[in-house]
Amino acid sequence: MSSRRVLKAAQAIREVVSMAIIADLKDPRIKDVTVTLVEVAPDMRQAKVHVSVMGDETKQGLCIRGLQSSAGYLQQKVGNRIDTRYTPRLQFVLDKGIQHSLLVTRILEEVLPAEREQQAQAASESVDSEVGGSEGSDTADSPESLSETATVEETHESDRESPDESVEGPV
Repeated sequence: MSSRRVLKAAQAIREVVSMAIIADLKDPRIKDVTVTLVEVAPDMRQAKVHVSVMGDETKQGLCIRGLQSSAGYLQQKVGNRIDTRYTPRLQFVLDKGIQHSLLVTRILEEVLPAEREQQAQAASESVDSEVGGSEGSDTADSPESLSETATVEETHESDRESPDESVEGPV
């Protein structure tokens, strides 16, 4: 179970590394990188930084190598931010979760387009039948019934006595 201290350190490392990648690193290999997760060991000597890189396999490999070569600089930034006995050694790992979800979505769209069209057609038919069936039964909101309720409310208000008339006694 992760302690609160380790979770806070992981969050701080994620923020520092993300900002340093965006603002400070000038390596042309490091582009289109998102830090998705940081796992810190319980002794806080190791930190796995999961990154997502948009692009093909060669671009991802180049980016990971660029991040590994700049790990010392990033560790220095992390050391300045968190106050611990040991600065965690950064290890960069490619996170393929986003790519897998895109691949699954694409496969499902290829396999299930006919089912999706049938569901959409059935839904539109049911909406049409509900709208068509309720048009004739809306007599309570017709203009005639609304004017009748307005006149009933007006007569009730005129029947009420004013508060000055209801008071009895010497004035």
